[in-house]
Amino acid sequence: MITQDPIYLDLKKVTKAITLRMPEKQGPWVVTKTPLGQSNPTFILNGRNEKLVLRKKPLGTLLKSAHMVEREYKVMSALAKTDVPVPEMYYLCEDAIEIGTPYFVMEYIDGQSFVDPRITQISVPERQVVYEENVKGLANLHNVDPNIVGLSHFGKSGSYFSRQFSRWSRQYEASKTDNILPMEILMQWLSEHMPAEEGPSRLVHGDWRIDNLLFHKKHFKLIAIIDWELSTLGDPRADLASQIMQWSMPVGEEGRGLAGVNRRDLGIPEDNEFLDQYSRYVGLADIPDLEFPIAFCYFRMAAILQGVKKRALDGNASNPEKAIKMGEYVVKFAKKALERLKI
Repeated sequence: MITQDPIYLDLKKVTKAITLRMPEKQGPWVVTKTPLGQSNPTFILNGRNEKLVLRKKPLGTLLKSAHMVEREYKVMSALAKTDVPVPEMYYLCEDAIEIGTPYFVMEYIDGQSFVDPRITQISVPERQVVYEENVKGLANLHNVDPNIVGLSHFGKSGSYFSRQFSRWSRQYEASKTDNILPMEILMQWLSEHMPAEEGPSRLVHGDWRIDNLLFHKKHFKLIAIIDWELSTLGDPRADLASQIMQWSMPVGEEGRGLAGVNRRDLGIPEDNEFLDQYSRYVGLADIPDLEFPIAFCYFRMAAILQGVKKRALDGNASNPEKAIKMGEYVVKFAKKALERLKI
């Protein structure tokens, strides 16, 4: 076996760890790598009577503060006490002794995810249910009081956008493979237009979009929110902006957007309708200004994809071919932000 393969999973070590930690779970285990989790490799473990999900850090040299499976485990464990649907967390291993990297094991949710936000495989009424569940799920998350669920220290103090811009600027510079002028222009604009924090900090998912949600296969209710790697305390406008930013991208597997789509015909809310629905669910009188948050989300996604590309070039990507392809979107996200800002 190739032990330096970043998606490599030693089944003997995994079986030993699960047997020691959860002897009630019955193997033998058959491992399937999921297409989800470009950043943190994710595996389905098929056992004798049930399935588990194992999510781990990749092997290799990693950027500081990236691939934080520990934070994912912590936030989902805390949210188990709320109306926010998450898988049950079984255990977390914070060192590399057991299987080579930190990892955690959680419940397998037998739901369906939709990579393409057009969701053409279901009817208009069903699609409307999905998108209503989408906005309700986000509102429920932002209505959670971090202090009540034990997450008062889940993020640093100070402006969310200032902190995040500083973090992702460092990450981008550390993973640069060439100079991209639109990114430099965008970063300059963001640094000069940093907003003040609005309202109390709330739990921010960090990557809110339809393919990070799992829905019931028959009635399409939201049954799990996944991929919490970017979660923290901060400005909830970031999640609203993340959703709108994603919708603006081209249709298809790479873009995963709704650009040029007649949303009304498909039963998908327009941006302003989505914001109206959200405002009603959280009790806001006014729709928040999202100019800066949306521009920031374009930048952050571009920085993330640059890191994905760099890991592929370094031989540490979960899916190298896909990672290189995703890296081509760095300049596209930067240009999209500049277009929206009319720069």
